Amino acid sequence: MSLRATARIVATRTGLPVLTGEGPLAPRRTRATGPGSRVTLVGAMSAPLGGDRLTVEAEAREGAALTVDSAAATLALPGRVPAPAHYDVRLTVGEGAELRWLPEQTISAYGSELRLRTRAEVAPTALLVVREEQILGRYGEEPGTLSSRLTVHRAGRPLLDQETACGPGAPAGWDGPAGVAGHRALGQLLVVAPAFAEHPVTPLILGPTAVRTPLAGPAALVTAVAPDALALRLLLDEALRELLAEAAHGPRAPAAPAVAVHR
Repeated sequence: MSLRATARIVATRTGLPVLTGEGPLAPRRTRATGPGSRVTLVGAMSAPLGGDRLTVEAEAREGAALTVDSAAATLALPGRVPAPAHYDVRLTVGEGAELRWLPEQTISAYGSELRLRTRAEVAPTALLVVREEQILGRYGEEPGTLSSRLTVHRAGRPLLDQETACGPGAPAGWDGPAGVAGHRALGQLLVVAPAFAEHPVTPLILGPTAVRTPLAGPAALVTAVAPDALALRLLLDEALRELLAEAAHGPRAPAAPAVAVHR
């Protein structure tokens, strides 16, 4: 039997007036390391299984700051229902607000089929951070089928619409040189910041398997593959630190060339 469950999180300048969850989605208020509110999603039961439909709605209203993370990875498993599982995330960021969506990894176990969809509506003066990480199979096993789509609108206009698919149900070539190239971990990091309108992000190659790309708007997208979850997280964490520093202080000046001193 399939499951339907929804979690709703609403943050304002003064707190969390809405914090509700159903079934496996148990949002908990946790201690924030900076200003604003922090909510951690705790898995109350095994999900998503085949046929399940899970939804998380997170909103940072005008002037609010909200970070949403999770206590553990999301493990997609096959279920008794021969149908894909759906996990929908809907993010809304109001004027002058900040929302950071930073869950743990999604693991695609053998035999599972998960369709992950993240949609965000961002106000012109808002800051949005979205980190998504997918792990293809548990240790020593082949992956299930995992499709992921990220769609972002800023000020009512499209900013990004990107989709990836991996596993036996994905189009041919997903694991080839133009896809994940044999890597087990893939992820993306999106930062939408008003400051990038004045100081656009420069494109960068972040090592052999990652790249930072400016978007046609005040945003930057980092896409990466890695041999494992730890390597992926370290890469994306460093990229996030750099992007948030640029959003706060502008791009760093290039280092001055070394000058040889002759004696």
